Parts: sequence; structure tokens; C-alpha cells
Amino acid sequence: MWASCAKLKIGGLACSAQLWNMAEGSAFLVSARKYRPRSWETVVGQRSITDTLRHSIASGQIAQAYLFCGPRGVGKTTCARIFANAINGFTTEQAERSFNVFELDAASNNGVEHIRSIIDQVRIPPQDGKYKVYVIDEVHMLSKDAFNAFLKTLEEPPAHAVFILATTEKHKILPTILSRCQIYDFRRITTRDISEHLAYVAGQEGVNAEPEALNVIAQRADGAMRDALSIFDQMVASSSEGVTYEAVTRHLNVLGHDVYFNVVDAALEGRIGDMLLQLEEVVAAGFDAHHFVTGLGQHLRNLMVCKDEATLTLMEAGESVVQRFSDQAVRCGLHFLVGAIGSANEADQQYRMSRHPRLLVELMLMRIGSLEAVSVEGAKKK
Repeated sequence: MWASCAKLKIGGLACSAQLWNMAEGSAFLVSARKYRPRSWETVVGQRSITDTLRHSIASGQIAQAYLFCGPRGVGKTTCARIFANAINGFTTEQAERSFNVFELDAASNNGVEHIRSIIDQVRIPPQDGKYKVYVIDEVHMLSKDAFNAFLKTLEEPPAHAVFILATTEKHKILPTILSRCQIYDFRRITTRDISEHLAYVAGQEGVNAEPEALNVIAQRADGAMRDALSIFDQMVASSSEGVTYEAVTRHLNVLGHDVYFNVVDAALEGRIGDMLLQLEEVVAAGFDAHHFVTGLGQHLRNLMVCKDEATLTLMEAGESVVQRFSDQAVRCGLHFLVGAIGSANEADQQYRMSRHPRLLVELMLMRIGSLEAVSVEGAKKK
């Protein structure tokens, strides 16, 4: 296998057929590779971009250069591969046998000599299919001289050549490069879309997965599908009982919802002592107090969202958890929530600068626990 790989190596360019074939020899294939989309329909969370690309192919309006930019793990390279197959009319099997798609990692091949190898290769027409597609990943890592050497070829390549540049940092790319590309901004994948895709993968793999556990994984992934699938694999490997909410929160060091529900219940009843004891349990369990503050702020924000049916769509959680939030939100007055969110936000901002962070968090809890009492006294005076 290594010998065949060496033959496919051309001036730092790796043919995508090589990458796909290498994966077949593995006994275990991580979910991020096993369930990597092979068609437009299976791309998650980038509907507007995939529709635009499909329409441009159908109408024959194929540009010489594209720039795919956005956060990590949102499908930039995946869409580049699908696009390359689509403009050549290849099926997945044909794509694996052809050498029409070449990928260059600009992070490790960022010199002028690497760009010159592309310029030399781009003159040769494809043996089969209509286009040769050059995918340059992390293109912002190219040196300034490499960018300048690339300008002329990028502006006027041969008719059979298409360049797809991918980057996570568009602001680092020279304006002269940007002006020669059609730019597509990929967005972070929503927590809901990630959760639904994880549920699909779990079903395909025969893994029992609790919806709320998948939602926690999706939130931790921060919009990156690759990260979510990697965490999912880790959770599957760590437990024989499936992916449960308890196991996920324990392994990812995430505070469960129950902690914050208990804190807010105690605050609504003015039980400041119980709030402080809950904080002590959290710290004793090894959690950072700052993590507790940010989690409480998010919990209070969710309660505010659940007070109005019109804003329920902003909630990123399972149905059972949304119902718990809604039930608790009914008991929370607007004055309480606004004051509590303000206190949590203030503590979050001051935490790293504070010389006594534990005292700062306790003071935040005291203020939140006093809000209902202040509200009642104010109503009596009126």
C-alpha cells in the first residue's frame, strides 16, 4: 500500500483516490470518515451553499476558482470533493479510480516550489472526465511569495482546471486572491442539526443513545460536525451501555441540568444557604467555579427564552429538558430573571480579574437569592 501511495504523490499533491482507498484497509474507521458525506443531500447544515453549487453545475456556470471559508469541521473539504465529482459526472466508485482531484495541504506545503508544482501539473489535461480539480486546504498558510506566484494561474487557468481554496481564516488571504475567487462562507452547524445527525449515526451503528446526551455532545462540538463525531466515538468506546446523559456529562466534565435547576429553585425560595452548599458540591466534585458561573448564566438565559412561545425555537435542547425549563420559567418573574442574568454576567466578566474568585461567585449567588425577597418588599411598600 505504501508503494502505491508513493507513486500517487506528485510534487506535494495527494490524489483524493489515494486517501479514500487507504481508509478501506482499516479494521476500524472513525465515524467522521465513515459517515463523511458523498452527495449533496447528505451534507449537514449548509443547504444554501449546496443548493447554489448544484444550480451552478446544472446551468454550466463553473468558475475557475472558489474560496470555501468558515470554521473547522463544517464541510468545506467535503463539499469540494463532492463538487469535483459532480462537475465530472463521476460516481463515488469512478472517483476512487480516477486521478482528477488533487489535494494540497498548504500548512505543510506553503512555499513557492509547491505552487510551481501545481502550475506545472495544471497544464496537463485530465485522462478521463472534463475537469482536474485542485483543492488547497488551509490556503491562508501559503507564504506571500507563494500567493504572488499563484496569481496568474488562478486568474487564467486552462479550461480544464478548477481551483477550490479552503480556509478557516479568510482575513489572512491577500485581497488579490479574494478578487479572483467566488467566495462561499460556511456557517457553524446548529446544535439541532448535529444532534439529529448523531442520532442517525447511532441508529446506523446500533448504539443506544439518549437524545439529551447527543445534545450535550452537539453543544460541546461548537458547530463542528467532525468534533461531534469524534466525541461520539469516544463516548461509545467508554461505555458498554450506550451513550447516556450521565456518562456524557461525566466524561466531558459537564455539569448536569439538575445542578442549575436546584440552584434556581433555591433562589426562588430565598434559600441562600442551599445555594452556597450546591456551589460547594460542585467545587468538591472538581469543577471550576467559573464553569459553574457560565453554566448558570446559560441556564438563566434558557429560562428567559422559555417564557415566551415565540422564542422557544432559540432553545437547543431535547423536548424533555425544554419542558423542564418551561415549567421552571413559569415560576420565574421577569424582574428575577433580568436581575439574575445581570449578576451572572457581571460575575463572569470579573472572575479572572478577581483576587477572591470563590467569594465573587458566592456574592453572585447571594444577590440572586435575594432578588425575590427584594421584589416582595417593593410590592408591599407600594
